[in-house]
Formats: sequence, structure tokens, C-alpha cells
Amino acid sequence: MIDHISIGVSSLKKAKEFYDAALKPLGYACVFTVDIPGEGIVAHGYGEADKPSFWIGKPEKLDKKANRKGGTHVAFVAKSRKAIDAFHKAAIKAGAKDNGAPGLRPHYHPTYYGAFAYDPDGNKIEACSHHPE
Repeated sequence: MIDHISIGVSSLKKAKEFYDAALKPLGYACVFTVDIPGEGIVAHGYGEADKPSFWIGKPEKLDKKANRKGGTHVAFVAKSRKAIDAFHKAAIKAGAKDNGAPGLRPHYHPTYYGAFAYDPDGNKIEACSHHPE
């Protein structure tokens, strides 16, 4: 059901040091860093091998409009790109605010396909797939 979760942190450097230490005994490490020049987005993803499931980043850089108390972001696993398209349409119809139409996000990786919206409380929600179609 859940593909990944992102939380906002006040200091990316301190949070990375903390999660590096705290998650190591569980077998998790920082396996991916997103740094998008020009957009001010830097985030660290933790998980196993090459699959980050837990992300940390500064909310004012990641999601200015997201939950002002922490930049919450939940991404749901989708079985197909068609399901992602339907998710986005249904979310908007149900009252969500658009935050990214369905499409490829090659800045994450070549086959990342996702759609983003803000729920009525301002939380960022997403449906995504990592598989080519």
C-alpha cells in the first residue's frame, strides 16, 4: 500500500546524522539523495539496497504548501500507470488540489511515473509506479 513516506526536518544535516545512526541497527541506510539544482530540493532517502522508503527533507524546500507542521508526504503504490491517472482524477474530483499531473518523473529515475495532490488538510499525497509500461 505505501511506497514511501517523507517527513520535514528543521536541519537536514542534523536529521541525516540522526537517522544514519538510528536506522543503522535496523539494517537501513541512506541509499539515495535527490538534489535538484535550481529548485532548492535536497532530500535523503533511507531503505534497503536501492529502494528508499523513508525520506527526510526541509519542508519549505520540498513542499511549501504541504502540511505546515511538517511537510507530510505519503506515496501509495499503484499497479499501473492507468491506476495513477485514475487516482489523480478521483482525488481532484473529491476536493484535492493538484500538485502534479500524472507523468514520468525522470529526475527521480527513468521509469518513475507519479501523480501528486494536496488532500483537504494540505498533506501531499501521491500515487506512483517504478515499473516501465
